[in-house]
Amino acid sequence: MATGMATSKVRRVALASSAGNAVELYDFLLYGTASALVFDKLFFPSFDPRIGTLLAFATFGAGFLARPLGGVVIGHFGDRIGRRSMLVLTLTATGVCTALIGLLPTYSSIGIAAPLLLVLLRLVQGFFLGGEQGGATLMAVEHAPPGRTGWYGSWTFLGSPLGLLLANGAMAASTAVSGDAFLDWGWRVPFLLSLALVGVGLYVRLSVEESPEFSAARESRGTVRLPVAEVLRRSWRTVLLGAGVNLGFTMFIFVVATFAVSYGTRQLGMTRATLLNAGLIGAFTQAVAILVFARLSDRVGRLPVMLGGAVFLGLYAFPFFRLLETRSTGLVVLAMVLAFTGSAALFGPMPAYYAELFGTRVRYSGVSLSYQLGAVLGGGLSPIVATWLLGATPTHDSWPISLYLVAGALVSALCLLGVGETLRRGAGSAR
Repeated sequence: MATGMATSKVRRVALASSAGNAVELYDFLLYGTASALVFDKLFFPSFDPRIGTLLAFATFGAGFLARPLGGVVIGHFGDRIGRRSMLVLTLTATGVCTALIGLLPTYSSIGIAAPLLLVLLRLVQGFFLGGEQGGATLMAVEHAPPGRTGWYGSWTFLGSPLGLLLANGAMAASTAVSGDAFLDWGWRVPFLLSLALVGVGLYVRLSVEESPEFSAARESRGTVRLPVAEVLRRSWRTVLLGAGVNLGFTMFIFVVATFAVSYGTRQLGMTRATLLNAGLIGAFTQAVAILVFARLSDRVGRLPVMLGGAVFLGLYAFPFFRLLETRSTGLVVLAMVLAFTGSAALFGPMPAYYAELFGTRVRYSGVSLSYQLGAVLGGGLSPIVATWLLGATPTHDSWPISLYLVAGALVSALCLLGVGETLRRGAGSAR
């Protein structure tokens, strides 16, 4: 009976982490989809279309710039006060920022103030998301029993494909309903929907208890006065290698989830619906694959599974664009499905992997800083770099973008080898 109750509690915590993270990723990824489809027209209309797209993706990247700072600040309080209270704060603040973006006047109404306000809200949104992901993963991993940290930790990262499903689904539905009025008011509806999703996320998140591992470490050894300083003093090399692991993944996934939508509509002449629906199917298959690869990593180790994922990213960088460029709906769907599914080998075990890199008393700060540094250098820059690389050849070829993704995959692979296996270090250490 006790074992059954404990298992039920762990599942409830993992589901709460997944639900909250899905809402926050919905907020963050919705912005990326809007950047690819409408922000250049609404907030940067006076520029050449390609420059407008670059500027729209630059505002998307601005959110990543604030993520490491958010990870440090919120991670500090998460290591001193607790994981749960910080996660309530990050979820609420991110949702409010998203709803405010949906209420913004456009360039035609208030001029240059419109893109400035857009960037400001994106920075605040990124700041709070920077503190969300590390804490959400720790709540799941630190509640999990030995031997299943990869499995339960991966439930948190289900929030990424689920958030993308919600974001693309909301945008696709709004596109269909609003029709020709999409640029007038249709794009705003998915942003305003965030308030309802936040309410659901808070209801679920407030139902779980504080991490028992954190509580035990605080009672037995107290808290560290400046957790991030302790991390940088003792584990700076681990922080950088961990950042490199995430860099290659986020480069790849944001080219697939964000840039490819812009590339497909503007360069290849495909419809928004085709690309958004292909992304929906890909996100669904990624959710399943995350669970499979995470459980596999509990059995055979993090390194072989994640290294296989990094190799896939490099090998698939060229075929991905070749499939898109056929303009065939079936092959475009296949391109997205393979991209999302294969990348899950690197992504799925990440929650447990990052938790195993740092001791309990500084873990929130260490995980947030390392993970978010990789996110800003990879995902924050990749749509901008990809857009620039597309214009770097006279015929707007995609091969420079593929080479860029190969380089990112190589960084991830080398950093994984530099860290080595983490499974038997255990996330339960209070070092």
